[in-house]
Amino acid sequence: MPDVAKPPSSQILLKGMAVLGGLGVLAASVLLPDRLWPIATFVLASLVAVAPLVVPGILLAAWVNASGAGGRIVGYFDGHLLRTILIASSLGAVTPVCGVTVLPLMAGLLAAGVPLAPVMAFWLSSPVTDPAMLATTAATLGYDFAIGKAVAAFGLGLLGGLVTAAAAGCAWTRRPLRRNGIVGAMGRESGACRAAPFAPAIWRTQAQRDRFRREVWATTRLILICLVPAFAAEFLLNAVLQPAALSAYLGRDSWWAVPLAVFVGAPAYIDGYAALPLTRGLIDHGMSRGAAMAFLVSGGVVSVWGAMAIFPVLRLKPFLLYLGLAVAGSLASGWLFDLVEGVM
Repeated sequence: MPDVAKPPSSQILLKGMAVLGGLGVLAASVLLPDRLWPIATFVLASLVAVAPLVVPGILLAAWVNASGAGGRIVGYFDGHLLRTILIASSLGAVTPVCGVTVLPLMAGLLAAGVPLAPVMAFWLSSPVTDPAMLATTAATLGYDFAIGKAVAAFGLGLLGGLVTAAAAGCAWTRRPLRRNGIVGAMGRESGACRAAPFAPAIWRTQAQRDRFRREVWATTRLILICLVPAFAAEFLLNAVLQPAALSAYLGRDSWWAVPLAVFVGAPAYIDGYAALPLTRGLIDHGMSRGAAMAFLVSGGVVSVWGAMAIFPVLRLKPFLLYLGLAVAGSLASGWLFDLVEGVM
């Protein structure tokens, strides 16, 4: 898979997160000098604790991108509609795709005439988790959350694909893309990515070895930039809040806990890795596990950052369909996770 330049917005966001993290550390050192060493030791211990599961996930994600495996996804989007929806939902739930985001691939598929239903299925399932995120979730919140997120991602994709397929007779599902320079650029980027051959033995060529190293470093840097401030915030959260402080608002006995996590938490969601330690801290202080699952799922697909990226690509009706499906699927994932945990 050839290298694809990161969009300037992604670079700006990553640099901004690094700057904010640095400013946060500086502020903590000035305002809370007595807490600085405990915060540092907590962050270091947390990073060591999650490393055994996170590192394999990073390596797997880098191999997928370096080998060109992501480009093979496209071949599974042709054929019987129900079969392609099932495959797209499954692949989206476990596979990192070419490039920085899923947008270039989706725009290229739609521009090439692939039906909206399997594309919507992949679009909804892919932001929720991937190998590195799955491993980090298991290390931070436990295997039940990791498995729950993967199942939620598949279910969200399946819901989106089936509902979109039911609306296949509408004209706006056949022409879902806007006509602008952004869509054209993404289509060209996706075409270059899809044309790359699949070569699983990445150690045989220097280009693939270099790509693998770059992917490992890029993912590791992203995780560190996100997790270090997030673990520090978790420490401060535990120091400030009393146990069960949030149970009245986000506890299991509150019927509005899951909707509140979706409609209030998701717009403030910035990054999946950063959300994990913060979610762990919120659970420790009374947030129900179903609300936590709804927050994690919705954050990937309903956050203001995701919506801002999708709106210039999709026309209004497909965009509203995407948002409606994302919200409905996030609510369902939270309620079902609470139900399953209650039974077990």
